[in-house]
Parts: sequence; structure tokens; C-alpha cells
Amino acid sequence: MTSRIDWMRGCATALATPFHKDSSIDDECFRSLVERQIKNGVRLLVPCGTTGESVTMTSEEQDHVIRMTVKAAHKHGAKVIAGTGTNNTSAAIDLTRKAREAGADAALIVAPYYNKPTQAGLFAHYSEIAKSVKGFPIVLYNVPSRTVANISVETTLRLAEAHENIVATKEASGNFSQIMEILKNRPKNFKVFAGDDATALPLIAVGADGLVSVCSNEMPKEMSRMVEKALDGAYSAARKLHYQLLPLMEANFIEASPAPCKFVMKEMGLLEENLRLPLVPVAAETRGKLKDVMKAVGIE
Repeated sequence: MTSRIDWMRGCATALATPFHKDSSIDDECFRSLVERQIKNGVRLLVPCGTTGESVTMTSEEQDHVIRMTVKAAHKHGAKVIAGTGTNNTSAAIDLTRKAREAGADAALIVAPYYNKPTQAGLFAHYSEIAKSVKGFPIVLYNVPSRTVANISVETTLRLAEAHENIVATKEASGNFSQIMEILKNRPKNFKVFAGDDATALPLIAVGADGLVSVCSNEMPKEMSRMVEKALDGAYSAARKLHYQLLPLMEANFIEASPAPCKFVMKEMGLLEENLRLPLVPVAAETRGKLKDVMKAVGIE
């Protein structure tokens, strides 16, 4: 039976990682970003995910960022779901074990990218990780637009049934039929999180448990409020916030994420607009569009 994780609900922020111009991690800025999230109502923090540019970070850097997040989050009663996925199963196991040792409350593990594993391969990959960290909660992360490999409904449900510590999935496939099939047939206690900001409201309406958000890097108070309103069934209020924020939700993906988000955060004075190659700052045309969106959603 799937382990019951009551705190795994609501709006989680996929944290952007701030870098100095020399590409080193800006620790002071990162800590202030985490504090800002918590101050504005976010209680689930996701360091070292795609938005955090984890694929460009060493395992030592990931461990450092996770430890910083844990220290800040646990001081305020917030939880940490650390990104530990990669396309090498043994490396993912090592990263997940290190996240557990660092004090993370769970791990978010993206489907292996580039390898193009079969469903049998995906099942074996996640099974090996789950068995290596028994008792430690694991969240699947399905984002085929980036990984090429879609975790099917059947594989998701098999994993949920086979391993009690596979407790949730972050679904960013954009395939509503697939996600609703998971929601309909999931075992008791298994959580489903929207993986795209724009899909959070409709998916919560059909039973999802929350959102892992990019947009909450920029507007944590509004995004966490929108998710909570939806989870409480206050759909009129949630819908108002959804449409207020929708232009920014969509603009964050005009170019490869998190470049647009980092531009907006730079304009807000939250961080320097530094990314690690192969990502680069957004183009001049995109900057103009993002400034228009910022004005439209009320970002000063």
C-alpha cells in the first residue's frame, strides 16, 4: 500500500538556482529566495529540478543546494522534495541517498532522458531507486517534452502498487486523458501533482493534489493562494487568480525554461540573470514581451 504523506499537498515551487557571473552558485541569493517563498505561503520546496538547472550541476553542488534548502525550510516547518533524477540509474540512486542524508523529506525523480527507455526499462529504473531508499518518499516526474520517454498510465500505476515509497507523480505530459486515467485508478494515498502551471486548476478540479510550479518563483503568494483556493473548492476565486496569472504562466516558456523566469526575476531584483550553458539569457524580442506580461499581471 502507498505510504500516506499528508503534507504532500498544495503548491510546490521548482526553485530557480541563482548563479554569479562566473557560474558559481550564489548562496546568499538562494537563501533569500527560499525565505521569500516561505514568507509568501509556499510550504513545499523543490531544489535541483529542471528549473534549477540541475543537469548542469555537479553532485556536490546539488548536495550543497539541497542542504541549504533543508536548513531554511525546516526552520519554518516547510518540506523539501529534492530533485535527484538523471538518466543513469546508479547515479540517481546515489543522488537520492545523498538527498535523504541531507535531510530532504522526499525526492523528485525525472524520467531518464536521452536513453529512450521502454516501459519495462522505466519500471526497472524506478524500482531499483525505490528499493535502494526504502521508506523514503519518491515522486515520479513525467515530462516527455524534455525526456522523450513518457511514463505511461500502466507503468505509473504498476510502480505505485509495487513500491509503497513511490507516493506521487508530477505529471507534465500535458495529456489530460492520461492524467485523468491515473487519477481515476490510482491506489489509495497516491498523489498526483500538475507539472505545468496552466494545468493546475483544471487538474485539481478533477482530483489532483497540487502543483509543482515555475510561476511561483516570481509570484509565490498568488500561486500558492490559487492552488489552495482550488483545493478548497473555491473555484470562482481560484479561476480569477488563474486567469490573472495565465499570461505569466505561458510566457515562462516562450524560450527554454528557466531563462524567461530568470529574466523576470532579474527585473524584480531577485537575482542576476545568469544561466549555465547551453542555456543563455532570453533574446531582445522576448525581453519586450516579458516586460509587457509583467505589466499585465501586476509585477512592478
